[in-house]
Amino acid sequence: MSYAEIKTSIPGEKSKSLVERRQNIVPKGVSNGIPAFAQSAEGALITDVDGNTFIDFVGAIGVMNVGHNHPKVKQALHEQVNQFIHTGFNVMMYESYIELAEKLAELSPGDHEKKVLLQNSGAEAVENAVKIARKYTKRQGIISFSRGYHGRTLMTMTMTSKVKPYKFEFGPFAPEVYRAPFPYSYRRPAGMTVEQHEEQVLADFKNFFITDVAPETIAAVVMEPVQGEGGFIVPSKRFVQGVAEFCKENGILFIADEIQTGFARTGKYFAIEHFEVVPDLITVSKSMGAGVPISGVIGRKEIMDKSEPGELGGTYSGSPLGCRAALAVLDIIEEENLNQRGQEIGEKVMGRFEKLVEKFDCIGDYRGLGAMCAMEIVKDKETKEPAKELTNLIIKEANSRGLLLFSAGVYSNVLRLLMPLVITDEQLEEGLAILEQAVEAAVAANSVTA
Repeated sequence: MSYAEIKTSIPGEKSKSLVERRQNIVPKGVSNGIPAFAQSAEGALITDVDGNTFIDFVGAIGVMNVGHNHPKVKQALHEQVNQFIHTGFNVMMYESYIELAEKLAELSPGDHEKKVLLQNSGAEAVENAVKIARKYTKRQGIISFSRGYHGRTLMTMTMTSKVKPYKFEFGPFAPEVYRAPFPYSYRRPAGMTVEQHEEQVLADFKNFFITDVAPETIAAVVMEPVQGEGGFIVPSKRFVQGVAEFCKENGILFIADEIQTGFARTGKYFAIEHFEVVPDLITVSKSMGAGVPISGVIGRKEIMDKSEPGELGGTYSGSPLGCRAALAVLDIIEEENLNQRGQEIGEKVMGRFEKLVEKFDCIGDYRGLGAMCAMEIVKDKETKEPAKELTNLIIKEANSRGLLLFSAGVYSNVLRLLMPLVITDEQLEEGLAILEQAVEAAVAANSVTA
């Protein structure tokens, strides 16, 4: 049985009509991965308005860990709609906010007392984490990392590393934000081992506080345990622990940005658990709500309580629908053993990548943590020159065969996989087979036009 089914060209006639309407009314600054419109979705499959069915290896960019339209999430939303849709937590409270906060505090790393703030989006969670850190430390400086991504609001855009398309001509940016080096073992200097590279970057990180900014002025260091938009870069345990130790020694808060890495994606509830580090604050969103907007900041009680009433919150922050969806997600992860499933999927994908890197000269590197896996596409394995155009062609070939695929990386040459963790073994194997076919077809087409 084939799960991917393409009945028309992409886009089909109905999607073409909608694309035209979209071009007339939606700003071109809003990008789209594939020129098709969704009709229905379930699990790891999406069907468009023209009847084409795709295996989803994107998951709404890491939002659908528990899959599309999960029955338990739908039931929770229906029950909430029947009670009330919104009261505003800062007007009249509701129990689901409290229950979700309690569960997030229980599941997150560390046995210290915690409190939880709920918000709407990942960027808003990061914004509030910065506010909380500044309030507590009475310092202003914020450190993010090269190739890091944290959002599109003014503060989070400032913290984000990639210039185009996120920052170009959108300045001036927020002050007191600094960018520190982050290891990238694939692109380490020639002749240097991975361990030497990690140690050098850690030394550069510490020197950064001598040459660029004084540690006494820094409120927080914000780190993605695995860089998402930056290209699924996985640092070593030594590097992450070294940064966390430096923060502790200098009164700097360590914030783990788990927006793309959280909720079983890497085989654990939080990716930072792999590095045996307990953050002061954790930001969460994306797969937390299975498609319903919700985010949060989990933090040490004394830090979270520094803000006075009215200084944190928002109109829709921690909405009843988002809370109920998130509670259902946590139940699903537990009941369906999705942390274990994330590890299993990662092993299968990395095993397939190991074969592909031997077969295709355009695959320079493959890497991942749990089911957060990626391949880096290059023009030449020796020079490691990024192949953005070839990457786009692979994605187009995959789409035409019924596989949704997306890129990442500062050079836009990384194929990242974020399939729902409820994907079946058969769907996963078919998707990986299509991916291989897409690479083969793209390489062949590229050689003809070169």
